[in-house]
Amino acid sequence: MAWAWVCASCCRQLAEAVLPTPAGAGAEEKIPLLRSAPASQSSGPLVLRGPGTPNAELSCAHYGFTSPDPLSEEHREVGLGTSSSSFWGPGATGASWPTAVLLADLEQDARQGERALPGATPAGLGPLKPEACDHSSPGPTSGLRARVMAEAGARDTRDTDSVRTELESWPPPCHGSPKTPDPERWQPPVVPEPPSVMLLNGDCPESLKQEEGVAEPPRENGLDEAEPGEEPTGQEVIVIQDTGFSVKILAPGIEPFSLQVSPQEMVQEIHQVLMDREDTCHRTCFSLHLDGNMLDHFSELRSVEGLQEGSVLRVVEEPYTVREARIHVRHVRDLLKSLDPSDAFNGVDCNSLSFLSVFTDGDLGDSGKRKKGLEMDPIDCTPPEYILPGSRERPLCPLQPQNRDWKPLQCLKVLTMSGWNPPPGNRKMHGDLMYLFVITAEDRQVSITASTRGFYLNQSTAYHFSPKPASPRFLSHSLVELLNQISPTFKKNFAMLQKKRVQRHPFERIATPFQVYSWTAPQAEHAMDCVRAEDAYTSRLGYEEHIPGQTRDWNEELQTTRELPRKNLPERLLRERAIFKVHSDFTAAATRGAMAVIDGNVMAINPSEETKMQMFIWNNIFFSLGFDVRDHYKDFGGDVAAYVAPANDLNGVRTYNAVDVEGLYTLGTVVVDYRGYRVTAQSIIPGILERDQEQSVIYGSIDFGKTVVSHPRYLELLERTSRPLKILRHQVLNDHDEEVELCSSVECKGIIGNDGRHYILDLLRTFPPDLNFLPVPGEELPEECARAGFPRTHRHKLCCLRQELVDAFVEHRYLLFMKLAALQLMQQKAGKAEGATSLENGGPPSSEPNSEAPPGPEAGGEEEGSGAGGLAKAKELAESIASDDGADPRSREVIRNACKAVGSISSTAFDIRFNPDIFSPGVRFPESCQEEVRDQKQLLKDAAAFLLSCQIPGLVKDCADHAVLPMDGATLAEVMRQRGINMRYLGKVLTLVLRSPARDQLDHVYKIGIGELITRSAKHIFKTYLQGVELSGLSAAISHFLNCFLSSYPNPVAHLPADELVSKKRNKRRKNRPPGAADNTAWAVMTPQELWKNICQEAKNYFDFSLECETVDQAVETYGLQKITLLREISLKTGIQVLLKEYSFDSRHKPAFTEEDVLNIFPVVKHVNPKASDAFHFFQSGQAKVQQGFLKEGCELINEALNLFNNVYGAMHVEICACLRLLARLHYIMGDYAEALSNQQKAVLMSERVMGIEHPNTIQEYMHLALYCFASSQLSTALSLLYRARYLMLLVFGEDHPEMALLDNNIGLVLHGVMEYELSLRFLENALAVSTKYHGPKSLKVALSHHLVARVYESKAEFRSALQHEKEGYTIYKTQLGEDHEKTKESSEYLKCLTQQAVALQRTMNEIYRNGSRASIPPLKFTAPSMASVLEQLNVINGILFIPLSQKDLENLKAEVARRHQLQEASKSRDKAEEPMAMEPEPAESPEEVGSQPQAAKDPSSSSLQG
Repeated sequence: MAWAWVCASCCRQLAEAVLPTPAGAGAEEKIPLLRSAPASQSSGPLVLRGPGTPNAELSCAHYGFTSPDPLSEEHREVGLGTSSSSFWGPGATGASWPTAVLLADLEQDARQGERALPGATPAGLGPLKPEACDHSSPGPTSGLRARVMAEAGARDTRDTDSVRTELESWPPPCHGSPKTPDPERWQPPVVPEPPSVMLLNGDCPESLKQEEGVAEPPRENGLDEAEPGEEPTGQEVIVIQDTGFSVKILAPGIEPFSLQVSPQEMVQEIHQVLMDREDTCHRTCFSLHLDGNMLDHFSELRSVEGLQEGSVLRVVEEPYTVREARIHVRHVRDLLKSLDPSDAFNGVDCNSLSFLSVFTDGDLGDSGKRKKGLEMDPIDCTPPEYILPGSRERPLCPLQPQNRDWKPLQCLKVLTMSGWNPPPGNRKMHGDLMYLFVITAEDRQVSITASTRGFYLNQSTAYHFSPKPASPRFLSHSLVELLNQISPTFKKNFAMLQKKRVQRHPFERIATPFQVYSWTAPQAEHAMDCVRAEDAYTSRLGYEEHIPGQTRDWNEELQTTRELPRKNLPERLLRERAIFKVHSDFTAAATRGAMAVIDGNVMAINPSEETKMQMFIWNNIFFSLGFDVRDHYKDFGGDVAAYVAPANDLNGVRTYNAVDVEGLYTLGTVVVDYRGYRVTAQSIIPGILERDQEQSVIYGSIDFGKTVVSHPRYLELLERTSRPLKILRHQVLNDHDEEVELCSSVECKGIIGNDGRHYILDLLRTFPPDLNFLPVPGEELPEECARAGFPRTHRHKLCCLRQELVDAFVEHRYLLFMKLAALQLMQQKAGKAEGATSLENGGPPSSEPNSEAPPGPEAGGEEEGSGAGGLAKAKELAESIASDDGADPRSREVIRNACKAVGSISSTAFDIRFNPDIFSPGVRFPESCQEEVRDQKQLLKDAAAFLLSCQIPGLVKDCADHAVLPMDGATLAEVMRQRGINMRYLGKVLTLVLRSPARDQLDHVYKIGIGELITRSAKHIFKTYLQGVELSGLSAAISHFLNCFLSSYPNPVAHLPADELVSKKRNKRRKNRPPGAADNTAWAVMTPQELWKNICQEAKNYFDFSLECETVDQAVETYGLQKITLLREISLKTGIQVLLKEYSFDSRHKPAFTEEDVLNIFPVVKHVNPKASDAFHFFQSGQAKVQQGFLKEGCELINEALNLFNNVYGAMHVEICACLRLLARLHYIMGDYAEALSNQQKAVLMSERVMGIEHPNTIQEYMHLALYCFASSQLSTALSLLYRARYLMLLVFGEDHPEMALLDNNIGLVLHGVMEYELSLRFLENALAVSTKYHGPKSLKVALSHHLVARVYESKAEFRSALQHEKEGYTIYKTQLGEDHEKTKESSEYLKCLTQQAVALQRTMNEIYRNGSRASIPPLKFTAPSMASVLEQLNVINGILFIPLSQKDLENLKAEVARRHQLQEASKSRDKAEEPMAMEPEPAESPEEVGSQPQAAKDPSSSSLQG
């Protein structure tokens, strides 16, 4: 019997597709099995195959994740839940997308049974080992530097093949990669395939329009459509990577070793590998020679003559220069500090923390294979007290456990630059480059000369300069070799340090693309560090050593990368990679600059003006402060408007960058909030500083619409963005009453730089205004808005709708348009073709319920989930309309009416666009456009109403259905933004939650929302509070604020900075006051009462929500909040870093914080995230394949996508993390636990590094990893990972969260498996309580919980309790699913079995009572659970299900599928137009119905399956 592992939903969908559904059976929403996300990497030649039918609507949320849909929810109801239910809501577009049925590729894998995918997983990425995927040949990885770390992680194996998969890091530059055809024109490689069956539910987004074999090309933003007439040909599939070969490396002083390389790597990358290998890491200044010829650093290996398999490369030491000597010293310092976490705590050089290795204890990876034997040796399973259910204690210290490796091995006491630098002229002529001063661990003080030939000891002392060599006269080319000679401790410890360094997982040490800051840090020793000191004062200005010339021309770099060619894949990869790299460098430089500006370390370019008005240039970046300088924003809200404008502008830059129109340029823009100030950093347009603004602006307006100019070239460029951005081309009047045509808002300025490029800037009003927050005299809002108390006056007039809202609104209107137009057309057609054919699927189209839906925000207000399904149908209808060519005047009439009804700007086709200047103060429109303006005003009102009547209720419904599970403020904000709901609506969302009938099931959302509301209000107050504080009082001021905010101590007193030192004469007026600094001790008088009063007032004014609390203790009491959670939220929002220690928040005798507890304040940085588009298309195709059940092909596509992601982003990125998770899940399903473990370990490490050690996503990753560890029999590791996840969740939210039920079920099951019954019960009973609260006592999830508890009681032989729980479960199954359902029968069988055991036990007891010690007692059967049964239950609760299918079933199923397929094809060709109408978006099924899958799906032998 072959086992197909198919996840529950597959069966359901399979059954629906294959078996006739009885009429009237609960129609259910079709949901995707997998969510969109990024992808994965295979070692081996990257063959570019045409992606399968990708999902055009599949839109990835801002983080690159989207979330589980109702599916995961339903799943978990039956206990088929997916643990992956993440916190990002269905699709960023606010619509979940329908799916193809997941059907195993029955033909190919009938023998071993194809395994299909579990519930919705936001995806993951993982380099596959060469043998992991049948199709990936073991070629080289795509990057030698990749192997740098890989080698390191080799754990002393020198076989690079096995090592390589350790880390697929930065790939090689693809300079010379062979040209690859456009993905638009690829076709899958022609592999003779058995005619595999694809089963589609008709309403699949892109129902496979082609026959097998021809995949539909991915669509790229609708911009790079393939030129017509170019037919795809089989020959266009080109292998990007040539196969690799190995070379032998001969380095001085060590054994020769071989190294696997790939032809398009550069020589420089071999250098990188050697500088990271344990035995060659101390060399930096060398060249590689082949047959006596030196290889050029920057040439590709393929261009080197005579380099082939087995060639010998010799490492030759080169003479030093000052630059090389500095690089060498820096490298040695980096090696000495390689295990030291201080850079991560201090948030420098893109280092960040990771704690996974503390919990896995090196268990995973290679050693996982060794420890195959069941670990039944006793395990200590008792968790710390604070992790147990019901514990009130929330300690902070376990957040950052002490890593054993951090106790640094001291190699040297001091290594620093000598005071004798630089060498005097006569010594330069002897070759001296610089002098170092070293104190060894043995306390020996030595001076070292760096000369052109290497390093040697000289005779200088601290006070006496004597550059002659000292004894021993030992000259070493490497500083490390010299130190080995003079210090035995150095020799021993340095060797151990390097061993440890290379044993760390590479992902623990690679730099992240953007800096991640930690909000807590332990008290660190401050050690002497010459390189750090030098960096601080020479202030490297953010230019790297290897860049010729001085500072970088950021604007030129940013714009040149955008101009790179993008005709084919290698060109696009190179371009996207360059854009991403320059962008992350620019963000880092802008952040450093902004901090320097606020700290007062940069000279202003207008120093004579007052501090608020000053502007700065540093490192070719222009900095301005968020204040209203020249009454620019007077009409918009003054300083408040000036503060939000940069963020709006950044959103505009992000949007125009995403549209990516050739010839239109935006500025590099980064917004930094630091110490209460907002700084905007922008790249500088060439020539802008020499000209007046009036002269340079040739498009737009510099005075908000009084004088307006336009320019034909700008109109032409902006016209290309108007469709994707839904911006209407419109006329406005200038001050001379002349009409001027624009294709953007008036504030958007066009400037042609001295480089001849067309720049646009000031994009703060790219999107239309939000009328709910912009009262306009004489304009009435729709009644939905009025009912909700809108319009409200906001603090500024720059409130815009989000792009996601505009897109969702247009999509909603499109469905409405289709209903109005297409249905009438259908009826006309149906009239003509009356009786010609009866429809194959479903009733006649005229039975459409909503055909005459009136327009308006509520019309067609179907649940968001159905949006995309409807969209797919709408597209087919659109095609059928287009095919009429409007020949029928009646059709044209219908379309015209529909266009008018939905507010389309064209009367012949659906086209909704917004005029961003409507309701802008100061903008006037010509008389001739009055009608258009009136329509536009109506459209804006409808959009404002749509937000209130569709998006917010949709969000609340998704939360109540647990389709999205926010866990902290950031994930709640993300979920809101995906639906286009601005944070200023938070109060409205909370009000709706309070009124919701499912109020109890929304308790977690309410708590998170209140916490977010309080911390955001506190942040607003903190911002102005900090502006009055001078640098010396910063820690005192912040600790005072935190005391007032969180401590129960009634009257904290602030310590003024003057306490520490008494100054003789106080300088009355310092020149360099921080911008806007008022009286700098005003902050000290704040009291807790005053602060909380202000917070409540701010919540009312800004969010329109009334908080009922006057102190922090009342807030905690009333709303069930945790002070530690509030501390985390406020710290993350404001950049505060506090000391890692236990704070006594509730003490009434002393304040919780002292000034020593505030360690640092970091910037909070907003920037653009460039995307890897091709990788994303590949990933979507892979997902589509997986959904159709072709796991192998899906896996390959995802691996190829991973190659591309790594190519663009390097090794660390949020999207790569999401991919690793998906790959791990796929491997787990396909039974490859080792590979699942390896990928999931990378996903956890990456999530910790890139998102934060306690980010909700990291908590999810820990849970997945624990499951795979358990499956690999690493029980103690699985437990410690689950305990870590539980601790993090307690810290981030608390115990009362729906996700906690899943986590506790996992912990309870594992404990049951190791026979810790008492502990197991504590967790399982807590899970039962939480499930009952959040899913209702009658839900299937609760039934499953009862069953799990009953099993533990049975193991304890407490049959009465076991029976009681199982009866509860049975009752739920019976009422929900009916007597005949398999679940009900299973439960009833189990009840019988329990009853028999209980009776047997009772008999035995009676026998003992009667006969005392003479009783003959039959042996009782107490069952210790088997690991297999525990794993099965774990799979069930985490959303994975096994379904046995025998060979015969598979054959029958295939025949049935083929028959259906033919029928479908026939019906399609018969009535191309009518068929879609039979499929109205069905209402989403209620989670409770999931269990009622048609019986046949579960019982393969049932006759219906055999057709």
